[in-house]
Amino acid sequence: MSHTSSRQLPDKDDTPTAEDPTPTVLPERRSAEDGHRDDAHREDAPRDDEEAAPTDTEPADTEPEAGEATTAEDTAADTSTAEDTVKPDDTSTPGDTAKPDDTSTADGTPKPDDTSTPDGTPKADGAPETAPDPEATAEAEAEAAPDTRAVPETDPETDSDLATPDPTSPDPDPATPDPTSPDPDPATPDPTSPDPNPATPDPTSPDPDQATPDPSSPDPGTPGPTDPSPAAPDSVPGRPGWRGKHPDAARVLAWTATGIAVALVLFALLVPNDLARFTPSRFVRIPAEGILGAALLLVLPPKPRRIAAVVGGVGLGLLTILKFLDMGFYWSLERPFDLVLDWVLLDDAESFLKDSIGGGGALAVVVGVIALAVAVVALMTWSVVRLTRLMASRRHFAGRTLLVLGTAWMTCSVLTLEVAGVPVASRSAATLLENRADAVRAGIKDGRAFAQQASVDAFADTPSDQLLTGLRGKDVIFAFIESYGRSAIDDPAMTEPINETLTAKTKELSDAGYSSQSAWLRSPVAGAGSWLAHSTFLSGLWIKNQQRYRNLTSGNRMTLTEAFRRTDAWRTVGIMPGVTRAWPEGKFFGLDHIYDSRQLGYQGPKFSWSPVPDQYSLAAFERLEHGKKHSKPLMSEIILTSSHNPWAPIPKTIPEDQVGDGSVYDAIHDAGKDPKEVWKDPAKVRDEYRKAIQYSVTSLVDYVAKHGNKNTVLVFLGDHQPNRTVTGDKAGRDVPIAIVAHDQGVLDRISDWNWTDGLKPATDAPEWRMDTFRDRFLTAYGPKPTS
Repeated sequence: MSHTSSRQLPDKDDTPTAEDPTPTVLPERRSAEDGHRDDAHREDAPRDDEEAAPTDTEPADTEPEAGEATTAEDTAADTSTAEDTVKPDDTSTPGDTAKPDDTSTADGTPKPDDTSTPDGTPKADGAPETAPDPEATAEAEAEAAPDTRAVPETDPETDSDLATPDPTSPDPDPATPDPTSPDPDPATPDPTSPDPNPATPDPTSPDPDQATPDPSSPDPGTPGPTDPSPAAPDSVPGRPGWRGKHPDAARVLAWTATGIAVALVLFALLVPNDLARFTPSRFVRIPAEGILGAALLLVLPPKPRRIAAVVGGVGLGLLTILKFLDMGFYWSLERPFDLVLDWVLLDDAESFLKDSIGGGGALAVVVGVIALAVAVVALMTWSVVRLTRLMASRRHFAGRTLLVLGTAWMTCSVLTLEVAGVPVASRSAATLLENRADAVRAGIKDGRAFAQQASVDAFADTPSDQLLTGLRGKDVIFAFIESYGRSAIDDPAMTEPINETLTAKTKELSDAGYSSQSAWLRSPVAGAGSWLAHSTFLSGLWIKNQQRYRNLTSGNRMTLTEAFRRTDAWRTVGIMPGVTRAWPEGKFFGLDHIYDSRQLGYQGPKFSWSPVPDQYSLAAFERLEHGKKHSKPLMSEIILTSSHNPWAPIPKTIPEDQVGDGSVYDAIHDAGKDPKEVWKDPAKVRDEYRKAIQYSVTSLVDYVAKHGNKNTVLVFLGDHQPNRTVTGDKAGRDVPIAIVAHDQGVLDRISDWNWTDGLKPATDAPEWRMDTFRDRFLTAYGPKPTS
């Protein structure tokens, strides 16, 4: 029987047989050499200052690599070699158990003053030598748990000792022979032995199978001096078989997984929350939060460290989600996500998706967003936990690395070193959280602050007969053109065609007997949130979020439209083609009747989000209200939606007598551009946006020029700037506003406003906050405020 074959035991039983003569020196030799090959062969073995070897329920701190020995392997080696015995009546074999009166040690090796080799056997060629300390350890283990499987008679006390498992053994219940059935024939094979006919080895025999193997032998089945485990990795209980069979692939996967974890953590800490600042230089910074967090995890005890790693990973995932939300809000609203006030807008976003791409597409987007959020949290948690285990298993290396990084961060901070204008020493994540905490506190207080602002109204007590006296008998129209912002006029890519349209329409109005003046207003929103801009313009309050909008519409603040209704001198109506369902807030704005998209009689197709083309909305207004005879003049609020994002396909102006019920727009819609194709190129998006603005302005001016009269007064403005795809960065929130009147006296009342003549405001025209317009308008066309 060869030495190699005696080691190939089944996985279910690691107990060595009595016929294995291998001296119990290999585990001890490994122990003596540990100090010289820590990094090469025992990177995953625990030290006193590290976490214990993980259990089955917790993965190891590091991935096992080729050539590395785990703690389980070391233990298996100690157990299997320390318990090797031979027949009790043979005192000359190398590994037998010493008799009580024997002068040799329990494991068959000579006493320390013996001149023979340390393992008690004649020195053979290539036999490994061991240190004295490991011999004493092996001797104590042999005395504590002798193997009596081949002893004919069993001592009850010895039986009791054998029932206690070796604490270093990976098998909690090692298989032992039944002491009540001794086999007097030592030649009977051990049932756990792979050799069906084991023979007692003769120590003097030159048979190479019986000789101690040479550590330098290339035999793959023979353990070398750097591999203390005599068993193959797959035979060690708890060792993953695939990793043992494919160590190179396992090493590659381990390094790849670690690299991904590092990249994810750095991405979460360094990625900006605004796509406009998304540059490569942002990712070559040193994050202070990462250094401090890693240092904290490194000094914590094992159990708190694991808990802190999970909590930190979840927190990092939530921080990443917050940054993604900020990216979307900066892109669409030019501001970050408000953790207190903006959750309701997610429902509005879902409604926008349904209107734009249908219910099925909107559902798919929502499911995808939820799945992405869960994946982000899970991946960040996995990354932090993995890196924490890696640091714990290489504590000294991790500590030195953190010291170097911390020193580098402080140096870069003191010297204010930058890469492409971005500081190398980063604390952007901490700054973001600090700013967001301030915003949360401000959001909580905002309701009370807004209520205090709303309570101050200079016109609240003005008698109705003194309101709007300068406009009595006039048909007044307030028209909002969706997304009509300053960029449409000032952007070099759009200014020429837009200015041509505005100049032509100014002349058209002038030819019809109208005068016009224009200026700029600053909207509270950009990119979206039209209802907030409308409310700001009409109420004279800065409505910058949904909470303020709800507080406004649930109060009794007098709006411009409500002021017209209070006088009882006008019939007030609203043309709201963008409203597709019940709108209870409409009563707050003082409108006698509201025509939403369902009441306009439109039978044509939707143009992306816009339910009704602007030209049809104005034609319906003429048919339903303005063209009819009334006992009172009209005050109308009209929302024009054809210039709403995504600006494709766009309706075309057609002869008014062809508008009909809107079915004529089917062919125009089908011939239009696909928004998915348009949005692949920002230049095409800007071009389509420009065309949409031209269409809306043309439709409105053409209507007034044709259907207006000497009593017509038109106030039209944009509600907000379009999103960044059109405007680019730092475009501002200004929108143009113009007042058109057939009666010159109407414009004379605002002569001190110093507005620009015509529909195109000059670059240096006055710029007002949108919430100041109500009071200025009521003052210009009525008595002075009472307070």
